[in-house]
Amino acid sequence: MPQFQNQDVIELACGASRLRVAPQAGGRLLSWTIGGAPVIHWPEAPDWSKPGLIRGGNPLLFPFIARQWVDGRVGQWRDAQGVVREIPLHGFARDLPFVAQIESQRDGVRMTLSDSASTREMYPFNFRFEAAYRLADETTLDVALTTTNTGDARMPYYAGHHFYFALPHTQRGETTITLPRNVHRRQLPDGTTTKAAPGETHYRFDDTQIIDRFHCLDGEPDVPVRIEMPSQQRAIEIDLRRPGSAAWYAVTTWTLASDSDFYCIEPWLGLPDAIHTGLGLRWLEPGQTQKAELRMRVSALR
Repeated sequence: MPQFQNQDVIELACGASRLRVAPQAGGRLLSWTIGGAPVIHWPEAPDWSKPGLIRGGNPLLFPFIARQWVDGRVGQWRDAQGVVREIPLHGFARDLPFVAQIESQRDGVRMTLSDSASTREMYPFNFRFEAAYRLADETTLDVALTTTNTGDARMPYYAGHHFYFALPHTQRGETTITLPRNVHRRQLPDGTTTKAAPGETHYRFDDTQIIDRFHCLDGEPDVPVRIEMPSQQRAIEIDLRRPGSAAWYAVTTWTLASDSDFYCIEPWLGLPDAIHTGLGLRWLEPGQTQKAELRMRVSALR
């Protein structure tokens, strides 16, 4: 396997498009570049001793997204029988090794995580969770999350993405995002989720109101998510309307600080603490599989 930052990685290519993934580090998509220009951000000197905490790429969020709360305590969830268990921020998938299979044309990869004794302590279910990336052409990336209940008990879950898009912080004021019809929510410091409020469909990235905002889709998306970057003369579209895909519940916008050279656009299947609030909570019957797909396309800004 090729080496990148002294780590084994898989490299995929289609023309000028390059993708790097690290199956052993939570099935992480590290970077996507086109003609050498980054689409997905990855830091130059990350702390590889804690790959789940690296600010870059696309951490995979499973089985639950973000923070769960029980009686005012963060990092816990209560099952249908009333048993309280601990679970990390964004679940455990981003911290565990996946098994990878590269497609024959070396333009795609499938990475799979299955349950183990350690995952069953946090999440007492048998599952198979798969992330697939494929470069459909030089400017198009297809992404799929497939979750299967391999056990004999009904299984709750809500998975998601955490894409770190490369965006110099000095360009936030001119860079815009267009969203499908939505209502917005957020999680408060005590773990409660706000009521839905009418959402706009167009924002600039220097609008601090959208940091950590859940843009909950109001029915079938009418348009793709679209990011326009005038200084880079390009646009990025995220199409959540793929045929046969499970319905995406929300798109979350987040960045770390005012000088962070990235902005996260995160398609989610549910909201944080959905196991308790029901907001996006999904159930898989024994043997059932659900796939959530999206298509990301980069184009010249007209």
